[in-house]
Amino acid sequence: MTDLNHLQNLLPQDGDVRYWPDFVEKEWQQDLFEHLLNDIHWNQEPIWMFGKRVMQPRLTALYGNTQIPYGYSGIIMEPKHWTNPLMQLKEKVSEVAGTNFSHVLLNLYRDGQDSMGWHRDNEKVLGNDPVIASLSFGAARKFQLRHYKSKNPVITQLLESGSLLLMRGSTQHHWEHQLPKTKLASGIRINLTFRKVNPPAKATSRSL
Repeated sequence: MTDLNHLQNLLPQDGDVRYWPDFVEKEWQQDLFEHLLNDIHWNQEPIWMFGKRVMQPRLTALYGNTQIPYGYSGIIMEPKHWTNPLMQLKEKVSEVAGTNFSHVLLNLYRDGQDSMGWHRDNEKVLGNDPVIASLSFGAARKFQLRHYKSKNPVITQLLESGSLLLMRGSTQHHWEHQLPKTKLASGIRINLTFRKVNPPAKATSRSL
């Protein structure tokens, strides 16, 4: 496993976030981008926000272990089988992260008006200290983190094509993150977030 400790921790406390530019070799980035853009089954899903049902400002897809669904913000997604390129990326990222990821949640940002609001990846099915590995392809976008309780500091990292952002340890307990809207984005960005999803706990019955 490649040691990530030589990379700077972007967080001052309460978590561990590492950024690796050019994690995917430049000569493969365009081919992977074309595969993701044209061969992935993209959907625009509705979510609940502030008591209202609205369409997400991005397109999404889920691939991975077809026996385990994944849900967030009122959405239950049924994963599709890994494509060969997605499986190759999963193996490459799993080796570096030291985690055998079971799923990848993909996001397609069509322009600078597509975005992701402040949130934490802290669903119970991800476990206590989830490892989230994020790959970016296409247009570079600013990614932000802020402490969940104090809302300070706000840390901004430009996510470039081919880069890996790894969040681990207690990050999802103490920090939230977003991809804000921008007028500067010049093209499509595709983001792959690898995660290990545990089967949902089965309800148990007890006779009296």
